[in-house]
Amino acid sequence: QVQLVESGGGLVQPGGSLRLSCAASGRDFRVTSMGWYRQAPGKERELVALITSGSTTTYVESVKGRFTISMDNAKNTVDLQMNSLRPEDTAIYYCNAVVWSTAWGRSYIDWGQGTQVTVSS
Repeated sequence: QVQLVESGGGLVQPGGSLRLSCAASGRDFRVTSMGWYRQAPGKERELVALITSGSTTTYVESVKGRFTISMDNAKNTVDLQMNSLRPEDTAIYYCNAVVWSTAWGRSYIDWGQGTQVTVSS
Protein backbone atom coordinates (compact mmCIF):
# COMPACT_ATOMS: atom_id res chain seq x y z
CA GLN A 1 0.00 0.00 0.00
CA VAL A 2 1.05 3.58 -0.71
CA GLN A 3 0.39 6.57 1.49
CA LEU A 4 0.23 10.18 0.26
CA VAL A 5 0.87 13.00 2.73
CA GLU A 6 0.35 16.67 1.82
CA SER A 7 1.78 19.77 3.46
CA GLY A 8 2.08 23.51 2.86
CA GLY A 9 -1.51 24.72 2.94
CA GLY A 10 -2.60 27.77 4.87
CA LEU A 11 -4.01 31.29 4.78
CA VAL A 12 -2.54 33.88 2.42
CA GLN A 13 -3.53 37.31 1.13
CA PRO A 14 -4.47 37.87 -2.52
CA GLY A 15 -1.33 38.09 -4.61
CA GLY A 16 0.61 35.93 -2.18
CA SER A 17 2.30 32.58 -2.68
CA LEU A 18 2.21 29.08 -1.24
CA ARG A 19 4.12 25.90 -1.99
CA LEU A 20 2.32 22.59 -1.55
CA SER A 21 4.24 19.34 -1.19
CA CYS A 22 3.17 15.69 -1.34
CA ALA A 23 5.22 12.61 -0.54
CA ALA A 24 4.40 9.02 -1.51
CA SER A 25 5.72 6.24 0.70
CA GLY A 26 5.39 2.47 0.82
CA ARG A 27 6.91 -0.67 -0.66
CA ASP A 28 7.09 -2.32 -4.08
CA PHE A 29 5.72 0.53 -6.17
CA ARG A 30 6.48 2.99 -8.92
CA VAL A 31 4.72 6.28 -9.54
CA THR A 32 3.53 6.86 -13.09
CA SER A 33 2.16 10.35 -12.50
CA MET A 34 1.29 12.70 -9.66
CA GLY A 35 -1.01 15.68 -9.54
CA TRP A 36 -3.05 18.14 -7.57
CA TYR A 37 -6.82 18.47 -7.52
CA ARG A 38 -8.96 20.95 -5.61
CA GLN A 39 -12.51 21.18 -4.38
CA ALA A 40 -14.20 24.41 -3.32
CA PRO A 41 -17.41 24.51 -1.25
CA GLY A 42 -20.38 23.55 -3.40
CA LYS A 43 -18.16 22.66 -6.35
CA GLU A 44 -16.96 19.42 -7.88
CA ARG A 45 -13.36 18.35 -7.56
CA GLU A 46 -11.26 19.59 -10.47
CA LEU A 47 -7.79 18.93 -11.80
CA VAL A 48 -5.35 21.75 -11.07
CA ALA A 49 -2.10 20.31 -12.41
CA LEU A 50 -0.47 16.97 -13.09
CA ILE A 51 2.94 15.71 -14.09
CA THR A 52 4.12 12.37 -15.45
CA SER A 53 7.35 10.58 -14.64
CA GLY A 54 8.51 11.78 -18.05
CA SER A 55 7.94 15.42 -16.94
CA THR A 56 4.92 16.11 -19.14
CA THR A 57 2.71 18.69 -17.41
CA THR A 58 -0.94 19.69 -17.64
CA TYR A 59 -2.66 22.69 -16.02
CA VAL A 60 -6.20 23.93 -15.76
CA GLU A 61 -6.48 27.14 -17.76
CA SER A 62 -7.19 29.36 -14.76
CA VAL A 63 -3.80 28.65 -13.15
CA LYS A 64 -1.55 28.73 -16.21
CA GLY A 65 1.30 31.17 -15.69
CA ARG A 66 0.71 31.28 -11.93
CA PHE A 67 1.20 27.68 -10.74
CA THR A 68 4.10 25.33 -11.43
CA ILE A 69 4.13 21.59 -10.73
CA SER A 70 7.33 19.59 -10.31
CA MET A 71 8.26 16.01 -9.38
CA ASP A 72 11.28 14.35 -7.84
CA ASN A 73 11.19 10.80 -9.19
CA ALA A 74 13.87 9.56 -6.79
CA LYS A 75 11.96 10.74 -3.73
CA ASN A 76 8.44 10.16 -5.10
CA THR A 77 7.40 13.69 -4.20
CA VAL A 78 5.47 16.37 -6.06
CA ASP A 79 5.34 20.11 -5.38
CA LEU A 80 2.94 22.80 -6.50
CA GLN A 81 4.29 26.34 -6.43
CA MET A 82 1.35 28.75 -6.37
CA ASN A 83 1.95 32.43 -7.10
CA SER A 84 -0.37 35.40 -7.58
CA LEU A 85 -3.07 33.67 -5.58
CA ARG A 86 -6.67 34.79 -5.95
CA PRO A 87 -9.69 34.34 -3.65
CA GLU A 88 -11.17 31.92 -6.19
CA ASP A 89 -8.19 29.62 -5.57
CA THR A 90 -9.60 28.91 -2.11
CA ALA A 91 -10.27 25.17 -1.84
CA ILE A 92 -9.11 21.93 -0.32
CA TYR A 93 -6.20 20.69 -2.40
CA TYR A 94 -5.70 16.94 -2.81
CA CYS A 95 -2.59 15.09 -3.90
CA ASN A 96 -3.14 12.31 -6.42
CA ALA A 97 -0.90 9.57 -7.76
CA VAL A 98 -1.19 6.83 -10.35
CA VAL A 99 0.72 3.95 -8.79
CA TRP A 100 2.14 0.80 -10.35
CA SER A 101 2.44 -2.08 -7.89
CA THR A 102 5.54 -4.10 -8.70
CA ALA A 103 4.39 -6.82 -6.32
CA TRP A 104 1.04 -7.42 -8.00
CA GLY A 105 1.65 -6.16 -11.52
CA ARG A 106 -1.24 -3.72 -11.64
CA SER A 107 -1.90 0.01 -11.35
CA TYR A 108 -4.27 1.97 -9.15
CA ILE A 109 -5.07 5.54 -8.10
CA ASP A 110 -4.23 6.87 -4.65
CA TRP A 111 -5.37 10.08 -2.90
CA GLY A 112 -4.11 12.18 -0.03
CA GLN A 113 -6.36 13.50 2.71
CA GLY A 114 -6.23 17.09 1.48
CA THR A 115 -4.85 20.41 2.70
CA GLN A 116 -6.78 23.67 3.01
CA VAL A 117 -5.75 26.72 1.00
CA THR A 118 -7.52 29.98 1.84
CA VAL A 119 -6.88 33.23 -0.05
CA SER A 120 -8.43 36.17 1.75
CA SER A 121 -7.76 39.69 3.00
